[in-house]
Amino acid sequence: MKSKTILYFALIFLTTFVSCEQKKEADSRDSEAVMGSQEPLKVGETSHTDEVIRKMLSTEYTGKTYSPYAERDFASRPLWGETHLHTGLSMDAGGFGNRLGVRDAYRFARGEEVMASSGQKAKLARPLDWLVVADHSDGLGFITDLLSADPIVMEYEQGARWSKGFRAGGQEAVEATLDLINTFSQGQMDPELIGNYSPGSDKYQTIWDDVIAAAEEYNDPGNFTSFIGFEWTSLVNGGNMHRNVIFRDGADKAGQVVPYTTQPPIGSPDPMDLYKYLEEYEAKTGGRVQTLAHNGNLSNGIMFPVDAQYTGRKLDKFYVEQRAKWERTYEAMQIKGDGEAHPFLSPNDEFADYYKWDIGNLDVSEAKVDTMLQYEYLREALKNGLVIEERLGTNPYKFGLQGATDSHTGLTTTEENNFFGKHTGYEPNPERMTHPFMKTEHGEIVGWSQLAAGITGVWAKENTRESIFDAMHRKEVYATTGPRMMIRFFGGWEFTEKDVQNREPAFAGYSKGVPMGGDLTNAPDGKSPSFMVYAIRDAIGGNLDRIQIIKGWLDEEGKTHEKIYEVAWSGNRKLDSNGKLPPVGNTVDVATASWTNTIGASELAAIWTDPDFDSNERAFYYARVLEIPTPPWYLYDAFRFEVPIPEGAPTSQQERAYTSPIWYTPN
Repeated sequence: MKSKTILYFALIFLTTFVSCEQKKEADSRDSEAVMGSQEPLKVGETSHTDEVIRKMLSTEYTGKTYSPYAERDFASRPLWGETHLHTGLSMDAGGFGNRLGVRDAYRFARGEEVMASSGQKAKLARPLDWLVVADHSDGLGFITDLLSADPIVMEYEQGARWSKGFRAGGQEAVEATLDLINTFSQGQMDPELIGNYSPGSDKYQTIWDDVIAAAEEYNDPGNFTSFIGFEWTSLVNGGNMHRNVIFRDGADKAGQVVPYTTQPPIGSPDPMDLYKYLEEYEAKTGGRVQTLAHNGNLSNGIMFPVDAQYTGRKLDKFYVEQRAKWERTYEAMQIKGDGEAHPFLSPNDEFADYYKWDIGNLDVSEAKVDTMLQYEYLREALKNGLVIEERLGTNPYKFGLQGATDSHTGLTTTEENNFFGKHTGYEPNPERMTHPFMKTEHGEIVGWSQLAAGITGVWAKENTRESIFDAMHRKEVYATTGPRMMIRFFGGWEFTEKDVQNREPAFAGYSKGVPMGGDLTNAPDGKSPSFMVYAIRDAIGGNLDRIQIIKGWLDEEGKTHEKIYEVAWSGNRKLDSNGKLPPVGNTVDVATASWTNTIGASELAAIWTDPDFDSNERAFYYARVLEIPTPPWYLYDAFRFEVPIPEGAPTSQQERAYTSPIWYTPN
């Protein structure tokens, strides 16, 4: 206490009487600036007093000024949003009964109460910070004319058939929509019919102009960001090749183009043609754009090729450079399943079997076989990217990780107790968890297997299109299944325990290393990389179970490997002889769809150094954060509707987050 008092009076003395100790001409400006002179300091100048105070601060202090928030040039909190929401403009969404428009989606995302298409009131627990409405670029406006039986569709056999089914409602509408999806998936749309709703038509241009206008209306820099975007819905015989496109720009630039489609002759299902569209957009407008793939789990082995594309074209330098340039992130999870890892590929990962949609392709027209899996899941893609980089000089799968919903309801609902399903037919009702979502001779996707996910945390400095887009581009993003955990992940060569214990770990993280999405190179002699990871639970979510770091690497013989390291966990549990951590426990009350935070931890942190590092081997590292078990959405349904839980449905789950990786490249 005595030393603090002395320091206090010393600072007062220096601030008030510093002019008595210095030459008048030099210090008059400083003292006047402190006391409020007529001539304030110029931008970039610091007073003598500031310099003295800085020198009196501890050498261990990582801030730039006494106030740790002054002169800070990095993001202080994640901004939450998603890149993948559909409104009633999308053919399939409208066919399933979605009547919400783009403006309804923005209103809901920013926290307003809306009426869902099923007639139920809906509202988020907490607003989002940003949103990309990504309606399918093919067939904009088609569903509207089908519903109204417009003559322009009724003169075609397909149009008349689908219009009749949609207007009948109920199960007939569902069957008509599934027929439309299957026809589109197999490339069997009537070219004349779909041509009326393709780029170049007045109807298409009018709708796209209104999509842009809505995004401009709801974009509120500093408070809520609405991006202009669309989904390019490539399907190769039902194999999912979808990408979402996000513009950094407003109407002045994005309005100079229309979305790229997949139906020939105007569009193409080949990603190489999409990249060409993106290149031409930037050249024409001077703007910026990026894209991201999703649902490799439904691609039946064509999402992440190693030797050749689905077209038979061999992977070459141009392909890998283009993919690395435009696909900066990947959608790690959404309603149609988790895409991180698969038990077949990662048999030693006890958490790899999380809501897998792995029976076939998008429309289940082709069954899945095990040989397809290595080209579908992101962890395997990250490993294969190291192989391709060794061969061609560029890693095409060097992507950050995002989460989204792919909801076709216009509602961005990721909370388990507020889940409105994949499409309007699966908005809350007593039968939705037992009714098959998709069923063919190749298998069945059960209703309860829809995943109430996901959401993206973006470490952006401010809530604007430019700042959020740039954070995505540098991959400083992470994906969660819905909870808004705050997670930091840094890699470097000099981190110590003090760095993670000072309550402001980001100062050391940025000054001594790189954040998630970054690169480590030039390993110092005898040094292994160290990683600082820090996680705080969602304020209204479950406590944290553990933090793991997943490493993948390429050995000198050209083989890939992976290993999971437990780096921080709650309670007094001990690792067993195999490095496995006992379960955290389970407090879920199945009867009432509730749980207690009497287990787990509110925050976890660690400095971890790779014990198996080889400076000659390419590698990547990402953190996986797991919550304690909590109820899945269908437990809330069972409780609220007083219906039984489907046989085989788990009664608890461990929600999770994945950070973007940090890559190590040898000299």
